[in-house]
Amino acid sequence: MLVLTSLIFALIGLFLGGGGIWLITLGGSWFYLIAGAAFLATAFFVLVRSALAYWVYAATILVTLVWALLEVGFDWWQLGARGGLVVLLGLWLLLPWVRRPILRDDYGFPEKDKPARAGPWPLVAAVLVSMVVAVISLFTDPHAIEGALPGARSASAETADAVPDGEWHGYGRTERGQRWSPLDQVTPENVGDLELAWQIQTGDMMGPNDVVETTYENTPLMVDDTLYVCTPHSWAMAFNARTGEEKWKFDPKVPVDGNRQHQTCRGVTYYDDPDIAEGERCKTRVYLPTSDARLIALNAEDGTICEDFADNGTLQLQKNMPYKTQGYYYSTSPPLAINGKIVVGGSVNDNYSTDSPSGVIRAYDIDTGELIWNFDTGNPEQTEPLGPDETYTKNSPNSWSVMSGDSDLGLIYAPIGNRTPDQIGLNRSPAVEKYSSSVVALDAETGKPVWNFQGVHHDLWDMDVPAQPALLDLTIDGETVPALVQATKQGEVFVLNRETGEPILPVKEVPAPQEGGLDGENLSLTQPVSALSFNPPKLEGRDMWGASLLDQLVCRIKLKQYNYEGRYTPPSVDGTIVYPGNFGTLNWGSVAVDPERQVMFAMPVYMAYTSTLVPKSTPGVATQGINSNNGADYAVSFSTLLGPLGVPCQAPPWGYVAGADLTTGEIVWKHKNGTIQDMTPLPLKIKMGVPGIGGPIMTRGGVAFLGATMDNYIRGYDVTTGEQLWEARLPAGGQATPMTYETADGAQYVLIVAGGHGSVGTETGDYILAYKLPEG
Repeated sequence: MLVLTSLIFALIGLFLGGGGIWLITLGGSWFYLIAGAAFLATAFFVLVRSALAYWVYAATILVTLVWALLEVGFDWWQLGARGGLVVLLGLWLLLPWVRRPILRDDYGFPEKDKPARAGPWPLVAAVLVSMVVAVISLFTDPHAIEGALPGARSASAETADAVPDGEWHGYGRTERGQRWSPLDQVTPENVGDLELAWQIQTGDMMGPNDVVETTYENTPLMVDDTLYVCTPHSWAMAFNARTGEEKWKFDPKVPVDGNRQHQTCRGVTYYDDPDIAEGERCKTRVYLPTSDARLIALNAEDGTICEDFADNGTLQLQKNMPYKTQGYYYSTSPPLAINGKIVVGGSVNDNYSTDSPSGVIRAYDIDTGELIWNFDTGNPEQTEPLGPDETYTKNSPNSWSVMSGDSDLGLIYAPIGNRTPDQIGLNRSPAVEKYSSSVVALDAETGKPVWNFQGVHHDLWDMDVPAQPALLDLTIDGETVPALVQATKQGEVFVLNRETGEPILPVKEVPAPQEGGLDGENLSLTQPVSALSFNPPKLEGRDMWGASLLDQLVCRIKLKQYNYEGRYTPPSVDGTIVYPGNFGTLNWGSVAVDPERQVMFAMPVYMAYTSTLVPKSTPGVATQGINSNNGADYAVSFSTLLGPLGVPCQAPPWGYVAGADLTTGEIVWKHKNGTIQDMTPLPLKIKMGVPGIGGPIMTRGGVAFLGATMDNYIRGYDVTTGEQLWEARLPAGGQATPMTYETADGAQYVLIVAGGHGSVGTETGDYILAYKLPEG
């Protein structure tokens, strides 16, 4: 047993020592070399049966503990990665079959007769000290921000797009995208009593030939006690809001297409036509975007096609498109109904080809489907409809997410993405450079750009503006200011004047990394940073993590091997760390804003990725299985920054909930969110703070609701403090934004679609679940 023990310590020592030397040559910590030498010394003394093994290893534990505390403080998960294996091996040395032969042979006495100075007591003391520190760290959260958001500061939240309090008419409830409901039946005091009212299944499941990113991201609408839903394969469905009973289903028969990057539908658009009399057919309509690039108008009463719209009820969105490759262009988000128009963006496959469809935004007459105007980010001045033989600009930045509108101002607010390839910025036109990764305000009548605000200059990191802008009025220095809140992938939340595009909360330009990019790349010298920012500090060696000291060392070496000078380090052929990653600190789930309290609820996520440009001119380089970028000189390979055991190199928490004051930009509270229950083979409900994708809602009752995380739960939170107050287990991943409504009988429901998400690998399904307080 001693030989085996000595061998284990020696192998660990060689690994730490060799890796430590490598890390030192890269400019990293000396600790691992010192630890390696200590393990080798312990191995030697164990092999020769010397009690000095206990003194040496006790010193090893204590030095490791001091080093760990200096690096990460009382962070339990970080301490565990550094000290867990070290302490476990110390306990191994204390076991009788190891301890007895060492002490007997070293001192020549049976253990019970050994001198007082002998024995394992130094090691016992070191282990006990480590355990005390571990217990303290279990009750310490160095990442938390504690605080309380203010109460109501505005007497009214009335908007021009008035929606009955109990209903949910748009993706973000109204055209303003606030994700806030004036319902107050559910409060922090009673939210814990919510129970399942009904649960149904749509019948639309991921098929064997579907793309990986087949996802349920839908937020249903509720109008007049009827729910309107769309599914990944673009089915439109209507349900009784009180019982879940199906009213109708429309299947547009979307063919399977492996070229498609996404198979999802985030929502439908509801419209009540004021020019059609009550009771007439198609007075109320549901507009369904499909994943094969159609927009279909349906009668909201029975799900039949409204033939008067476009061509027998169907608008073909491929019209005037260059490169009509099937599966390269489609619509995943609901269009915007505003001022008699239906405004449609589109999703263009990322990093497939430089010969891609246009990212044009188009406004059609909401009754007839006639094209009124088009805004093409590659040709922004020509907003008049194109002729039948003309085409939009190929591969121009697109608006794949959800737009917002202000009917009073007559403005549409569109979040804009990037052009393909995302990571190569050579030969971009001035128009593309201007509108990429920005939010743009368009005149609803003409499509002319009124203003635009760019979140990333010369974007090389796939930092599309991914989220629906949220509109509300803020009280700043006693004045009412029309505001727009724009969440971004890179973690900035820009609070702008929605009339002018000027920042309300300060935005400053900070220097950006300049080394490591492609020759000829026109890197921006600076990038914008908002006063309200979830941008994390630059990754350092101490932020690297793993299951043990060993893979943590590997991750520290990886950090040094990749190009990384902080956020916006240029992509390179040597590989670059992108952090925050293009998965997004904030993504299409956006944020929820309370127009009365003037506060925000967000779910910031932190995962580091790597991006490597692969030259196609290099002989023998294969580009299969990676983003090919057809037409470009480089393919690109993406990966999460993982250690050798598949564990993230970046230490948790990876996901939070946070509350911010929109009038000051202060993040008032922030808490880790979600458990690893569905991320590991063992169903351990350990709250680490996990990644997620989806969005939150808030209510006047002071409760926020959120699914989104990689464990299958929907949760309720106290808006004021962020405390989690309620949770319910979901039968599949809840990667969709919830909604809430009140039926004619006066009951408030909280609803979520749970069908999983292909990219994050959560449990697939086809569920809709509604919760309410018990009766009586």
